[in-house]
Amino acid sequence: MSKLMGTGNNLRSVSGALLPCRHSFNPMRCCLRVVKSSMSIPARIHGRLFTHEVRASSAGVVETKPDPVVDETMLNIRKNILACPICYELLFGMCSTCRKTYSGEGSHLDLTITGRGKVYGDPVAPSTEIFRWPLVSFLYERGWRQSFSFWGGFPGPEKEFELIKEYLKPVLGGNIIDASCGSGMFSRLFARSGLFSLVVALDFSESMLQQCYDFIKQEDNFPEENLILVRSDISRLPFASSTVDAVHAGAALHCWPSPSAGVAEISRVLKPGGMFVASTYIADGLFSYIPLRGALRENIAQFSGSHVFLSETELEDLCKSCGLINFTCTRNRYFFMLSAMKPV
Repeated sequence: MSKLMGTGNNLRSVSGALLPCRHSFNPMRCCLRVVKSSMSIPARIHGRLFTHEVRASSAGVVETKPDPVVDETMLNIRKNILACPICYELLFGMCSTCRKTYSGEGSHLDLTITGRGKVYGDPVAPSTEIFRWPLVSFLYERGWRQSFSFWGGFPGPEKEFELIKEYLKPVLGGNIIDASCGSGMFSRLFARSGLFSLVVALDFSESMLQQCYDFIKQEDNFPEENLILVRSDISRLPFASSTVDAVHAGAALHCWPSPSAGVAEISRVLKPGGMFVASTYIADGLFSYIPLRGALRENIAQFSGSHVFLSETELEDLCKSCGLINFTCTRNRYFFMLSAMKPV
């Protein structure tokens, strides 16, 4: 881990780690500065990280221009949470263990395992792929998400946010991951609330993250200094174990190809006492009269990659199976919000 020396404009890294510093908004509200040192530094840094180009020279790695003030507090927060999704070592631009580099795509930081792959790519379930379509991302906050209130009983973003805050009272002031954040509806609410030291807007969809980025750019005085946009697979989260205070997943559990893999990863990254809050829907009530609904659910999962939950007990068992306790929930028609905690 790097040792940091100095403050303000003089903050530097003795180990040559990548240091974020303030500039116009980008996924981590930072550009890069790499300081030459006696430690080994790779000869090349690949690609474009965030919105600034970084180039290497034979004498070392030159720093980007301009060179604003480094926010030491935010630097310490970020360097203690982001990790390589392969080996889970803390990440400073390049993983010190597997030597893989990670880069940005203008609107976000890509921390998927195959994000830089040129040929290989894992197959993506339809329930995941549809949210990568730019049209769906554009429509998500322009009618798509609002329709959940009509057919499912979702209270709406503002009321859901109030419920979330109640569940998260024990960890307010800490960091939060908004998993499967979509276009950042709740990520932006978390950031504007000032209740969290760091908000990570995380999604697998590049177009959703771009839409979140566009919404942020349209807002005046948005508190962008405590928001990071990250592309990641929910089943391979790019965070060190036991470093996260809270994880929120709004209207997302049913879209994950393997909810158990996602919740297990969330349990891994949560600190002891950390909170998981999620909303989804439960197909009970009138759906209970559908013949062979269990078999039908299996067919839906195989075809679409999405999961249909049939009871509250099923979701409680999912959380317990992944090591979470103190399960509580709120219902409104098919809408279901749950809360669970990682044991202390």
